[in-house]
Amino acid sequence: MTDEISDLIEAAAAAPRSGAILRSLVRAAETAIDQQPAVAYLSRIDAGVFDAATRRAAAEWLTRTGQPGAALAWCPDETAADLILHAKCLIAMDRRSDAAPLYRAALAREPGLRSAELDEALRLRAADGDAGPVVVDLHGRRLAQSEAQQHAPVPARERVTFADVGGLDDVKAQIRRKIILPFQKKGLFERFRKKAGGGVLLYGPPGCGKTLIARATAGECEAHFISVEIPDILDMYIGESEKRLAAVFNDARARRPTVLFFDEIEALGGRRRFADGDVKASMVSTFLSEFDGFNADNEGVLVLAATNVPWAVDAAFRRHGRFDRVLFVTPPDRPARQAILELQLKDRPQASDIDLDALAQRTSAYSGADLANIVETAADLAIEDSLSDGRVRDISQRHLLAALREVRPTTLEWLTTARNYAKFSNEGGLYDEVLGFLSQQGR
Repeated sequence: MTDEISDLIEAAAAAPRSGAILRSLVRAAETAIDQQPAVAYLSRIDAGVFDAATRRAAAEWLTRTGQPGAALAWCPDETAADLILHAKCLIAMDRRSDAAPLYRAALAREPGLRSAELDEALRLRAADGDAGPVVVDLHGRRLAQSEAQQHAPVPARERVTFADVGGLDDVKAQIRRKIILPFQKKGLFERFRKKAGGGVLLYGPPGCGKTLIARATAGECEAHFISVEIPDILDMYIGESEKRLAAVFNDARARRPTVLFFDEIEALGGRRRFADGDVKASMVSTFLSEFDGFNADNEGVLVLAATNVPWAVDAAFRRHGRFDRVLFVTPPDRPARQAILELQLKDRPQASDIDLDALAQRTSAYSGADLANIVETAADLAIEDSLSDGRVRDISQRHLLAALREVRPTTLEWLTTARNYAKFSNEGGLYDEVLGFLSQQGR
């Protein structure tokens, strides 16, 4: 085993949730003469604690090294390309009957990923699926829409709930009252002619937990979670973006109850008066039609969206029946910052001198992502000490304070911009919550 591989495995063991270290290990193993130690390490740790990018890098490398069984545990299910990778692993293990539905599901999301090699390996007709997005059962059989709700394959993933989200108690309470209860008490709400579904728009500074709260909402509802990547929707050819957007909604309806999440919604639903020609207007119209059009049956489909620039989102999206619930996701307050730091330090080696209350008091205006960055930086410093001393050194208050000097808050620029909109363009009191938050902070 080379010194670099050995050191990286030791560092990864000391920080078992660090995706950055694990990706470094994968990159180093690419050119290593002896790759077996890295393969063995990846085979015995839990892939579920890592983000999709880290899992994807590990799965792709293990596939290239001829370890499809080990790669299978690392395959994420965020994108159509991930389903293709999963299918390739199963084919390499001679499990074609299991690979076929994954391949078909990937083509339903992204027809351009069709491969003649995979068609031949799975004995599929080249024209199969060309008619557009389809839903298939576990045997690869096409289903009618009425059957799709019960048989559509559901990606397995680690469940996230509100317990995994530090702070944001007000937002959680509103989501629980307006979103989760209609899913859990469907009979009661139907008696009052209230349907489970609808739309919620989350806005606020970057890194404050909008995506995490959306995923946790799906976990609380025990619903499927579909996160839409904007690059997977937008296409340079006229009409293709609209087709892909419609396919996303069809997929969500087939899996209901479903939480459908759009990050950076302004890229799809920007104000039409600022649009370039008719392209943006057409995209917005398609989105609105799929959202609550006459033929759109979205009961059991909750659409969540997040944006850092709510002033750039078309006003039509905030009409009743669309994103009629707009929630401000604030930077975390002091108790929330302490809770986030505690969550980020969980399962890491910690010294007894850590004072989270003191750290929380010194991190005003820091986002959740900033706080996670502080802990990651402190872990890097502890790893450096461990490598130089030859033994594992716990994360101490000294490491955290040193990290605090390196990491600066990223919310200040957003708050300055939002203050201007809240003061001079507060249409219908949309930004009253922003003004309230700024007044509490003395800004």
